[in-house]
Amino acid sequence: MVAPKLFLFLIAELAIAITIHAQNPVDRQATAETVNLFQFLKKLPSKGFLFGHQDDLAYGVGWKYVPERSDIKDVTGDYPALYGFELGRIEVDQPVNLDSVPFDKMRTFIRDAYERGGIITISWHLNNPLTGNTAWQPAPGTVQSILPGGDKHTLYTSWLDKIASFFLSLKGSHGEYIPVIFRPFHELNGDWFWWGGKNCTPEEIKELYRFTETYLRDQKKVHNLLYAYNTDRFKSIQAYLERYPGDEWVDITGFDIYQGYNIKENKAFMHELDTTLTILESIAREKNKIPALTEFGYNGLPDSTWWTNVLLNVLEKHAIAYALAWRNAGYRNEKQYEFYVPYPKQASAVNFVDFYRSPRTIFQKDINKEEVYH
Repeated sequence: MVAPKLFLFLIAELAIAITIHAQNPVDRQATAETVNLFQFLKKLPSKGFLFGHQDDLAYGVGWKYVPERSDIKDVTGDYPALYGFELGRIEVDQPVNLDSVPFDKMRTFIRDAYERGGIITISWHLNNPLTGNTAWQPAPGTVQSILPGGDKHTLYTSWLDKIASFFLSLKGSHGEYIPVIFRPFHELNGDWFWWGGKNCTPEEIKELYRFTETYLRDQKKVHNLLYAYNTDRFKSIQAYLERYPGDEWVDITGFDIYQGYNIKENKAFMHELDTTLTILESIAREKNKIPALTEFGYNGLPDSTWWTNVLLNVLEKHAIAYALAWRNAGYRNEKQYEFYVPYPKQASAVNFVDFYRSPRTIFQKDINKEEVYH
C-alpha cells in the first residue's frame, strides 16, 4: 500500500508533468524557437489575433515578385503578422509550387518574414499518390495505399523525405531552424481532396496523420513544426472530432470557412462563423489546444465595410490565436480577379485600415516588440 504522503507526492508530480506538457508542443524535442512560438500563441487569444495572408510576399493584384512588396503593406503600411505558404508539387520535384511560386523564392520569403519577427504557416496540397493526379481528384483506396503495408507507402515516404528537406532548409541568421505551423491534410472532413470525407474512413486518415507526424519527427528529425489540425466548416463537437488523431498529435485546432461559395448573405455567414468559433473554443479549452481560423476569405470583397461590420464584428467576440486570409491571385480570366485582402483603391481598402487599427487585430509591427522566438 502506498503511504498517503507518497501518494499525494506522486499525484502532485503527475499534475506538474501534465501542466508542463500542456504548455509545450506535442513534439517533445521541439527546438527552443518552436517552443517559444507555441507558448506565445498559447497566451495570444486573450490579447487579440494575428492577421495572416497566404503568399503575401510573393505576389498581389497586378504585381509579382517585387522585393518587400505586399498588398497588405500597400494598404496599411504594415505587413501581416502571419505568412502562409504552400508546398504542393515539391513531392514531384517541380521547381515551383502549384501556385507557380519557385521554392527557392519561397525560402527567401520565409526567411525575410521570420527575420522581421513574422510567423510562418505551411499547407501541402500534395498530388494523389495512387493515380498521380492532383489533390482535387480523389480515387478509392488512396489513403489505404500509402499507409504502412500499402502499395504506395514507399512512394509516400519519399515524398515526406522531400518536405522534410524543405523544412530543415529553413534557417535563420544564426543557423537556427525556423519554426513552421504545418497543417497537413487540411479540410479533411470535405470530399474534395483525396484524403477527405467519403474518400477514406476516419480511422484511415487518423492513422495517416499519426504516421506522417511520427515519420517527420522520428525518422527525419524535423523538430521545428507545430501541427495544426483543421477541418472545413462543421456543426458539432462530434463532427469536428470524427477524424481527430488525438491530443498527443495536435498543437493547434482550427477550421476553414469562406463566404460566397455556399453562403452569400452577411447575416447568415456571421451566424455560422460565430457558432462554429464557439464550438471550436470549447474544444480547444477542453483539450488545451490553440484555437485558430486556419483559412478564411470572401473572394472579390464586394462589401466595402465587410472587414469591420462582418468579420471583426464576429472575431472580436472570440479568443483565437490567428486568422489566415487566402491569397491574392490577381488576374484569373477576362472577367475575374481573385483576391481576399484589399489592394490600393479596392472598395474595402479604407475599411480594412479601420480593421487594421482595431486593438484586437495584430499585424507585423504589433509583434516586433514581442520577441516571439526568444
